[in-house]
Amino acid sequence: MTVTASANVLSTEAVDIDSECIGERWKTADEATLARLIAIMAMGQASYAGHILKTLAPAEPEISTAQLRAEAKIKLTVEEPAKTPRGGYPLWQRDGLIFEAISWLAARQAYPGVLLKTPHVSATSQGLDGLMIELKTDKTGILRTTIFEDKCTDNPRSTFLGRVLPEFKRRHSNERSAEIISTAISLIMTAGVDEVTATQFASAITDQTLRRYRASFAVTVDSQDERTKLFADYNRIDNINADQRIGASFIVPPKMRDWFEKLAKQAVGYLNSLDGGRK
Repeated sequence: MTVTASANVLSTEAVDIDSECIGERWKTADEATLARLIAIMAMGQASYAGHILKTLAPAEPEISTAQLRAEAKIKLTVEEPAKTPRGGYPLWQRDGLIFEAISWLAARQAYPGVLLKTPHVSATSQGLDGLMIELKTDKTGILRTTIFEDKCTDNPRSTFLGRVLPEFKRRHSNERSAEIISTAISLIMTAGVDEVTATQFASAITDQTLRRYRASFAVTVDSQDERTKLFADYNRIDNINADQRIGASFIVPPKMRDWFEKLAKQAVGYLNSLDGGRK
């Protein structure tokens, strides 16, 4: 059965937090299509998933081979303890992979036309969670960059304090700049900018005045009070304005891990329904 993507796979909106940062709230609007897009992204086709969102094309992969489907199903399956050969990943890694995909889809939907680093395709990948670049309309330089930290955890507050803020502070001090500049150059070139110009543009990546940070968490309870408690101390990333600090909340049902398992099973079910590659 062909399913066409709806205009809003996720609902995204601005919400209040406090005077130190701004907020975003995401909710699932079309769970069936979301599961399909996650399956497509697990097969390494995030860019095509973005095309589906943009054009409302049928939510089907452009490339579907038996090997790709088998790899994707392993990524979306929980296996604890690990076995040989591997049939899945620990729960926290599997859910983290799915949440990073959701974060990417939320950004693609809320900020059409931006340049986005594709999400990791391995549950064990480390490094930069996400990078969003907004070029000037005339493509003469970078207007703004946003660094993402996406966490699917049972302890969001302690994770924000203990992992997200320290990582943002390192980025704010421009530690590991080579990684982010390399990613930026590759992204900028996708906009039709030549290698030399893309490299020149990428120097703006280290400019704190053009920098934003977006910390996102899957949460089961949402209110301004809860958001304020979660994202308190965001001003430890200093010398920037409140609108350069973003706290994003993805609202899920009370049993968060059960919901992620349900979504993963829908994605695996979709992979099982595919009968071969289109190309």
